[in-house]
Amino acid sequence: MSKAKTSAGLLLYRIRAGQLEVLIAHMGGPFWAGRDDGAWSIVKGEYDEREDAYAAARREFEEETGAPAPDGEALALGEVRQRSGKRITAWAIDSDFDASRIDSSTFSIEWPRGSGEQREFPEIDRVEWVDCATARRKLVKGQHELVETLRRRLEDRQIG
Repeated sequence: MSKAKTSAGLLLYRIRAGQLEVLIAHMGGPFWAGRDDGAWSIVKGEYDEREDAYAAARREFEEETGAPAPDGEALALGEVRQRSGKRITAWAIDSDFDASRIDSSTFSIEWPRGSGEQREFPEIDRVEWVDCATARRKLVKGQHELVETLRRRLEDRQIG
């Protein structure tokens, strides 16, 4: 049996007009094209046991957006498990990242399937600031919990 894959990611957030917004990324490639609800993710990527998870999250952010990961206090959001078994460890950072300009890394796959032709697609094709309700609808299942954890952590800070 193979070991479950692990990913690390950053969930950027900001407060606008008193409302929490998070930055989510639409997954690139032909499988996700034309899909919206359930086709978004936090900015994340795989890493192995030789790499520090937070360093991997920052590296993946830069690879997938083309911009350095923002500095600032990183709030640990813990780990979630997706249906596939993949484990994702994430941190949140308060940022006003410009979502209008991304330059994502690419991947190659045979497309159309069975054609023998390899095509390149962006890892993510766009990022967007959304409120928590929208994030819950758009994120792939298994990542909703990260937004909820962030929301609770920020509420606890205001109360404390």
